[in-house]
Amino acid sequence: MADTTVELTAQCFCKQHTFKTNIARSALPIKAVTCHCNSCRHMTGAMYSSDAPWPAVDGGEAIMNSTLQRYAFSERLTVRFCGTCSSPMFCEWPNKPRDKISVFTGVLANHADPDDVKDLVQITDAIFVGDTLDGGAAPWLRKPNGADGPKARLWMGQLNESEELPHDWLPPRSLPDASKKSDLDQVAIRCRCKGVDLVMRRWSPELEAGGETEAAAWIIDPDTHKGLGSFDACDSCRIASGADVFNWTFVLLRQVGFAGTDETTPTTGGGFPVSSTELTAALSAKERDPRLGTLACYNSSPAATQSRNLRMWLWGVLEAPDGARAEDFVSWNFGGDMVWRNDIVGTWREGLIKSMESEAEAWRIERGYPKNFYRVRKEKAQSTGS
Repeated sequence: MADTTVELTAQCFCKQHTFKTNIARSALPIKAVTCHCNSCRHMTGAMYSSDAPWPAVDGGEAIMNSTLQRYAFSERLTVRFCGTCSSPMFCEWPNKPRDKISVFTGVLANHADPDDVKDLVQITDAIFVGDTLDGGAAPWLRKPNGADGPKARLWMGQLNESEELPHDWLPPRSLPDASKKSDLDQVAIRCRCKGVDLVMRRWSPELEAGGETEAAAWIIDPDTHKGLGSFDACDSCRIASGADVFNWTFVLLRQVGFAGTDETTPTTGGGFPVSSTELTAALSAKERDPRLGTLACYNSSPAATQSRNLRMWLWGVLEAPDGARAEDFVSWNFGGDMVWRNDIVGTWREGLIKSMESEAEAWRIERGYPKNFYRVRKEKAQSTGS
């Protein structure tokens, strides 16, 4: 019986770039590696990156000759991304004898052809976990291929060139108690090239003067004043970041400031814009404030331009002294259902999402954390029907 083929589709968020290729069904699952290094997190904004060899019959010529933009990530690889929506799509590995093109798994379509494919991608390794200081996303990626599937190997640094870690690895330092208030006042926000250099301040009651009391109520822990940390399985977030699951932390624009300033109270006179309208105007001005650096905006939908003072900031660009999870500053919604999980129900990603949900909950219980404020509120509303 002849081997059937499966069509893979990779597409950026704005759909300006679409690439398709076929792979033999017997060659599945394709093997992916997650990278938790500082560079990948700051480039994608996600807690990790994930890529797998792209089985192009043309050797990747269509990708290399496309209008995708190039970013010289390192001497070893170049990232190809969409110049409009910024979705990272592929990596070029010029020094590899094989697999010279790899695809960020987040841009792969949820449904493969045929649709009964449930084992499209298998995560085999997690590398540069040591960069995270606190383990980063590794705790909920301990069993990425399901309870009965193979565990991913954990590496302190490069694959096969560094110390291999046990699956229950914890960093050789005390982790912060995420359920308690911290004295940390602010955390840095930086992209990989440092073209964006901002700070996020801890929410404080005086910010109520800006009229954001109602907004702060659902994104700020009332006891610890930490911002909500969310797990997002939606199609938009995974494609825009190239990671299959995205993590957000939420912040009011009044909490954001320029790095290296002594501002303590958010203002509209010379400080970072405090509303969406002001921010859009500042980014599109002919004579921009140089402190905005390379910051730009992409309106993902009409609704994205209608929000007032609330903004969501990418997680991977935070630089917290306690580690990638920034638990001194963020209240993680560990466990429970991810938001927008209906986007992946019935697709090859469903097993990954279920595993990450259960592992995040196991991690919460192992650490002795209570359910965070957002989850408690949500479960209460569901039980009362309100």
